[in-house]
Amino acid sequence: MAKKIIGQLKLQVKAGQANPSPPVGPALGQRGLNIMQFCKDFNARTQEMEPGAPVPTIITYYQDKSFSLELKTPPASYYLKKAAKLQSGSKTPGRAAAGTVTAAQVKEIAEAKMKDLSANDIEGAMQIILGSARSMGIEVKG
Repeated sequence: MAKKIIGQLKLQVKAGQANPSPPVGPALGQRGLNIMQFCKDFNARTQEMEPGAPVPTIITYYQDKSFSLELKTPPASYYLKKAAKLQSGSKTPGRAAAGTVTAAQVKEIAEAKMKDLSANDIEGAMQIILGSARSMGIEVKG
């Protein structure tokens, strides 16, 4: 018999750095889930990712207090800021450029994000990434 799902919880946790402090501890604790088990599972599954990269995580928790994890790829904004060597996007997107990325970098980001995007092909994924770059005030060269 399948386990009865109680709900889902979405968190963004840094790769390899899950610990019981906020936001992880309180979010899991109030639902009665094993915080240390989550930290061990999450850190083990994000071991090969870049340390400190924000990882959107969907936690599905069941009636017997067990849970399952679904890890997504880091946000496009993280990849864009890293490629443009920026701390943050432009304060006035559309008016002032915060930095630049190349078309090759956009394609690389689109390929990395492809499984989480709603695009049918790499060109569609690149258009989504270009939109994110524009909204952050990052210009694309080439």
